[in-house]
Parts: sequence; C-alpha cells; structure tokens
Amino acid sequence: MGIADDAVEIRARGWRTLAALHGLVETAMERELQREHGISVVELTVLDALDRQDGWHMRMQQLARAAALSSSATTRLVTRLEDRGLLTRVLCADDRRGIYTELTPAGRDALREALPTHDRVLSETLATASGRPELAPLVEALHALPAAPEPADA
Repeated sequence: MGIADDAVEIRARGWRTLAALHGLVETAMERELQREHGISVVELTVLDALDRQDGWHMRMQQLARAAALSSSATTRLVTRLEDRGLLTRVLCADDRRGIYTELTPAGRDALREALPTHDRVLSETLATASGRPELAPLVEALHALPAAPEPADA
C-alpha cells in the first residue's frame, strides 16, 4: 500500500469512526427525546435552529440546510410541527413567494423542556463512547473543541 492509499484508508477509518459515534448518539437521543418529550432529534434540531435566529424565523430553504433535509422533507416536517402548534409559517413581506417559519411560544417551551434531556443523553453517551477504544480518540477531540463564543450584547 502506497502513501496515497494509506491516506485514503486513514480518512475512511476516521469517517467510519465518526459515523459510528454519530449513530450511537443519535439512537440514544432519539429514544430518550421520544420517550420523555414526544419529539424527534430532527424536530429538536429545527426548533433549536429557529430559536437561535434573531426574530425567531427562517426561510424554508435555510431551515432545510440547518436540519440537513431535502426541501420536501422539510415541508412535511414543518407541517407536522405546525399542526402541533410548535411553529408557524409567515409570508415574507418583501417577497410574497417567500415563506418564513417561526417558533411559537409552545415551540419555545417544548425546546426548553427537551434541551436538558438532549444535554444529559449527549453527556452520558459520550461518556460511554469514551470507554470504547475505537471511539475514545474522537470523544477526546470533541471535548477539546473550544467553547462557542458568547453572543455580543446589542
């Protein structure tokens, strides 16, 4: 195996490790969020993305990118969340073809209730993963990442 082949194998092994850790975390997260809050990981991701926006709204295509979903899957998800009263759609004042999605107070409450579960499950799952030799270096790398900067007060 040449140097180029070694580099490809190292990247492939890294990717497989990342996918394994992601699968472990997502499975645990999905189970607990559904059990405790009746919400899925992707639903929490959408609520969280909306909550992080100034004015609490996003265009549908922005939301699709934030949730890593196709446009049609995002539309279906938004419809389900809207039916549950967790978000609402608003026509864009500048472009009547544009649609914004906004978090409702109920959506904000659902997010606030689910975040401690999210954080607990993430912490527990990463602790478990750190005991697996193949995942431990990736978990250590995650813990070594710098904290996100605090938002500036306006």
